[in-house]
Amino acid sequence: MLLAQEMRGTDKSPMDMAYFPDDFAHDRRFAPEKIEFDRPIMRVIYSRPAMNGREIFGKLVPYDKVWRVGANEAPEIRFYEDVTLGGKSVKAGDYALLAIPGEDEWSLILSSDLDQWGAYSYDQGKDVLRINAATTSLEKPVEHLSIQFEGKGKGVKEGSMKMAWDRTLVTVPFSFR
Repeated sequence: MLLAQEMRGTDKSPMDMAYFPDDFAHDRRFAPEKIEFDRPIMRVIYSRPAMNGREIFGKLVPYDKVWRVGANEAPEIRFYEDVTLGGKSVKAGDYALLAIPGEDEWSLILSSDLDQWGAYSYDQGKDVLRINAATTSLEKPVEHLSIQFEGKGKGVKEGSMKMAWDRTLVTVPFSFR
């Protein structure tokens, strides 16, 4: 029998999940009348570190170095069907989501190397896609890294993935058939 004192503590950066359409899983259970699609188009599982008074980009997360978007394992993004992300085609499947943050622009990377802790074992040879996305400066800081998908209108076939932390927002457009 495992005793409470033998359990490791909880992660400081809790795991979260975002879907497109936004809140697909919650709507499916609690508001099925809102569901427009039989299944989600995409999902990302990631850990949400907090600012905790730290300077994030350029300090905790250095510019111009590969970073696993978040904390702990590199986030896993799943496309349930082929999509166009940032103007480039991506086949349905699972990928690690990494980035190279810059002051004005990020390079986003989809890698076939799943289950990597951080970006310590990053291998550029496993890149499936690289796209550039401009950053926007936010008026108020976002305490915990947040990823959300956004789309407008009924039966929407396009939208954006938004990643925000501290005073930085990165928006990546996507579309699907």
